[in-house]
Amino acid sequence: MKRITITALVLAASATLTGCHTAPKTLYQWEGYQPQVYQHFKGGSPDQQIAVLEKDLQTINAKGNVPPPGYHAHLGLLYALAGRQDQVLIEFDTEKKLFPESAAYMDFLMKTAKKDGK
Repeated sequence: MKRITITALVLAASATLTGCHTAPKTLYQWEGYQPQVYQHFKGGSPDQQIAVLEKDLQTINAKGNVPPPGYHAHLGLLYALAGRQDQVLIEFDTEKKLFPESAAYMDFLMKTAKKDGK
């Protein structure tokens, strides 16, 4: 009888501990970023992609999460394609601040964008 009681308690404790386990928080929140990059390579509309990425960025920020590397750089590229030069540099600079390892490439893109914008 004791053996059955101990076994039942161990199983109950295991079930309780397993039920309390939550998945670890991911480092980045992707939302629709990957499908939009795919749409870009398929020749999708920059304005439509910008709308989706801007909406997703609001969702990411509202949840207190961070967009993945390349998110702001891709958004900057889409702004350039849509002729929204004022926002290109803002996005490239944001990418550079969030991911310092991208600084050299973002500096190159910003320099090129400034030349093209004149």
